[in-house]
Amino acid sequence: MKNSLGALLAIGLAGLQLVAVLAVVFTSYVTSERAMLSHAQKILGDVGTNATEHSKGFLRPARGAAELAARLSEHRILASDDPKILERFLFQQLKVTPQFSSLYYGSEDGSFVFVMRDPGQIPFRTKIITVNGETRRSEQIWRNANFEEIKSEVDPTDRFDPRTRPWYTRARDTLDTIWTDPYIFFTSQQPGITLAAPVRENDDGDIRGVVGVDIEISSISEFLSNLSIGNTGKALIINRNGDVIAHPNRDLLKTKDTDGTLRFQNIREFEDEIAREAFSWLGDGFDPPTHKEAFSKFTFNNEVYISTLTPVISDNLPWTIAVYAPEIDFIGGLKRSRAISIWIAVLVAIATGVAGLALANYIYRPVRAFAVRSALVAQGEIDPSEPMPSTYRELAHANETLMQQIVARKKAEREYGQTFDLSSRAMAQTAPETGKLLKVNTKFCEITGYNANDVKDMRYVDLIHPDDRTLFNSDFFAAGDSFATRHEVRFIRKNGESIDVAVNAILIRDHNGNPLHAVVTLDDITESKAQENQIARLNRDLIHMSRGHTLGQMAAGLAHELNQPLAAIAQNTDTALLIVGSLQDSPPELREILTEVEEQSLRAGDIIRALRGFIMKDAASAISFDVVALSRQAKRLVQPEATEAGVTITPPEGSPPMVSANRIQVAQVIVNLLRNAVEAIGDSDLVRREITVTVQQIASHLEISVEDTGPGISDEIELFTEFETTKTNGMGLGLSICRTMIEANGGKLWHDATYTSGARFCFTLPVHQDSPEDEAGSEKRS
Repeated sequence: MKNSLGALLAIGLAGLQLVAVLAVVFTSYVTSERAMLSHAQKILGDVGTNATEHSKGFLRPARGAAELAARLSEHRILASDDPKILERFLFQQLKVTPQFSSLYYGSEDGSFVFVMRDPGQIPFRTKIITVNGETRRSEQIWRNANFEEIKSEVDPTDRFDPRTRPWYTRARDTLDTIWTDPYIFFTSQQPGITLAAPVRENDDGDIRGVVGVDIEISSISEFLSNLSIGNTGKALIINRNGDVIAHPNRDLLKTKDTDGTLRFQNIREFEDEIAREAFSWLGDGFDPPTHKEAFSKFTFNNEVYISTLTPVISDNLPWTIAVYAPEIDFIGGLKRSRAISIWIAVLVAIATGVAGLALANYIYRPVRAFAVRSALVAQGEIDPSEPMPSTYRELAHANETLMQQIVARKKAEREYGQTFDLSSRAMAQTAPETGKLLKVNTKFCEITGYNANDVKDMRYVDLIHPDDRTLFNSDFFAAGDSFATRHEVRFIRKNGESIDVAVNAILIRDHNGNPLHAVVTLDDITESKAQENQIARLNRDLIHMSRGHTLGQMAAGLAHELNQPLAAIAQNTDTALLIVGSLQDSPPELREILTEVEEQSLRAGDIIRALRGFIMKDAASAISFDVVALSRQAKRLVQPEATEAGVTITPPEGSPPMVSANRIQVAQVIVNLLRNAVEAIGDSDLVRREITVTVQQIASHLEISVEDTGPGISDEIELFTEFETTKTNGMGLGLSICRTMIEANGGKLWHDATYTSGARFCFTLPVHQDSPEDEAGSEKRS
């Protein structure tokens, strides 16, 4: 037993040590490898970005030179019809820009001025073709760096016509600066590209000629050869047709066709085998990334490489920068470090195993003494009453420690039980499969009215109101692997009373994942539900008040309109009485009828004036209050309608001064404006459905704005006019009443026609001046 236990401890300790070390090593390696590859990807991306910016910077002077010459010619600053002046200008541009191979200008009459670098002993050569009617003259001039003529000759056989060249026709057709695809120059046999810019005659689109620039791009390959990409990585530039136009080894770029002409090598036939393996797919269908870099891996000759492709530089320069490098260049040191770490881990595990064997013998010694004494006692060779050796005291101490742990665990369980029982929230434990109540606390009994004995045979669904039980079944708490729920439901108390409760429940599992029980927490929300109902009643009362104001406004309008015809009746009746009185044989019954008509019209006028006076007395005293707090309360009244319409209401922020006004009337105005906005957005199919209320102080008034993202107000609607409405069932009195109430409180209400993202209504209220306030009438800030 000793050997087996000691070996087990030694092997286990050494094995755990080895596993731990290897886990750390491999975890560190994987993490470091990812970091290094991410860093490598960033390096390749930076190389592509640098190559892109270098290419742009290399070619940017050509565009500037061509467009400068074109603009100078257009504005008659540079005489393009004078070959000598144009030659000098092109010579100066060519001389100061070393990457230019040649500059030239061709006109619509076939004239041509061409300045180029000459590979011979004389550094510059010019060709000037002039056309004068049927007369054509072609002259070549060799010049030194000081523009001094060295020699010249006339070539009568030269039939070159710039108007037939692709660079000329494309610039003339597009009326814009164009770039050709890269090609091998015939004279210098070096890779290059041509840029051409049209010289316009007028704004109608006619052109006078085209300015062209030939640029050798060999230095881009030289730039790529100087880049440091790992140890052996390389970068190359691929044109949209798959031609490799720049590479660290410039000798690989050119190849001869069967007719002897030079051209670029395509990526599919490129002699750099690694680049061909990495990017040969670009040769067919050329589909490089257009928005972000594309990073990938590939294997060549059993070696892993990483590569990246940059997006195309531009529409005019459809080049993509391709970069590749061996993965080992970036993580080679990391792999060597991993191998060393593994050997260190093995050595540490061997040393740990030896130490573990010694430790196992030491640990096993007291157990072995205990086993020997037990065997001797069993054989009767020693008396059990003899003093216990130190081995027993060690085991007794271990046993005592174990008992202490058991006591501590039971104490924790007891404390948990007390926390459960004494919690201020109602709690219960239920069986997940049946929903049976296993345990409840005092607060649970207080809320439901049942005692602990009553709930022993009850299930959770037995407490739910019969109308709500269809939503729950017996195994409701067993659903899902990570069950957790929050819902509101009605409970029936023991006395039959219905209460509203908010339920939170979670499912507790053991270490094997088997469900033990569900812990249910209850909160009595009956009172909060009642408060919500009170707010709803307040909303209905406010609606009723609004209807009363509407009827009052209608009655006032009717009274105003009826006074005029009644006054006319009274006047006409009085005139009729005068006429009847002047007649000698007038019937007395007619005088009595007219007299009664006049009395009744005057009586009707008195009644209407009394009614109007009664209506106009509907004004309460002004108090000081916080309009921000009132706006938030108004939002709560309109919130149900806004939620149903999918509208978001944002109340005002900040702490503006108090205002002095009739609080109820101002609340009615805010609610009416909010409801109008909700209805306007709700009847539309707009995606953005928002209402924003803002408050700002302007001098001695506060300006309150209600703006929405609805369809706005039609220009055909006359706002604030009685009986004018956009609603199907509206009476057209809401805004009129609102304006009347705001004006009665010392402010004004208007529609902001400058707001075009919906509708915005604004009104002002006077700021409350510092004076002794009626504490009962003032509202505290929220």
